[in-house]
Amino acid sequence: MAQTNYISSLNFEELQVPVKAATVFAAHESSLFLGGQMIPVVNAPSGVLRVPELANVTAQTLTRAGANVDDLSVLTPTPTKNDIDVDLYAARSVLRDLGSIDANEIGRVLGNAVSTAFDKAVINEIAQNTTEQENTETSRDLTVDEIFKAVGTIRGAGESGQLFGLVSTNVYAELMKDIGGTSYAGGDFQTEAMRSGYLGNIGGVQMFTTSYLNDTNAGLASHNVQAAIFSADAYRIAMQKNVDIEIARRAEAVGFDVVASLHAGVGAIDAARSVLIKDESA
Repeated sequence: MAQTNYISSLNFEELQVPVKAATVFAAHESSLFLGGQMIPVVNAPSGVLRVPELANVTAQTLTRAGANVDDLSVLTPTPTKNDIDVDLYAARSVLRDLGSIDANEIGRVLGNAVSTAFDKAVINEIAQNTTEQENTETSRDLTVDEIFKAVGTIRGAGESGQLFGLVSTNVYAELMKDIGGTSYAGGDFQTEAMRSGYLGNIGGVQMFTTSYLNDTNAGLASHNVQAAIFSADAYRIAMQKNVDIEIARRAEAVGFDVVASLHAGVGAIDAARSVLIKDESA
């Protein structure tokens, strides 16, 4: 069978398009955040995004009255400025003029490298700017009850929108064990979770599992990070330039530089809309 994916870097035109396509696809396919479904992505052409956070105000109640009616009071929400600076994430490879280059594989590796670095930065932001919740279970295992408690905290802060959840792979087995217990026996939720391993929706929270939610990536030296529950309005992603690829001739390497890059940043807007579940006893 002919290996049509393998080409030489000397064929620049045939190299550029498939490498770029593979890089962009791999980055978005493996990233939790680049698509903007969990955290809104806002264009930031200048490299800095300012997101205003407006304080709540109390509306007046008017009752039926005579001809002399007072004007409404002026309500001026107090704005809080949240500036998000864009960072550069990049990965580079050198392709020499020796042939046998798999364009798809180069793109996959570079795309994954960029998206991994960005996802870790987002999770670090979530861990550092979030309301903390100590796991009070006797076993300190992550349970559905702990997720319900976090949802109650966020709802109590006034958030009524869609919530998202990240579960660390370190405690995924604990949560699945709790779901598989007798408390949830016979229900569609338990059946589907046990069959596919997909957590789906728990208490209105769309759940995802990630290996990046751990002490190292979260910047926490002594706590066992278990899960994060948050709303889309808790954070914003500033995007100056999405995942892209550049190929340039490098004579001293007798080949081409291939550089994948992403110009983006993330910032916390309202920590009350986000809860980080941790085992403080660890």
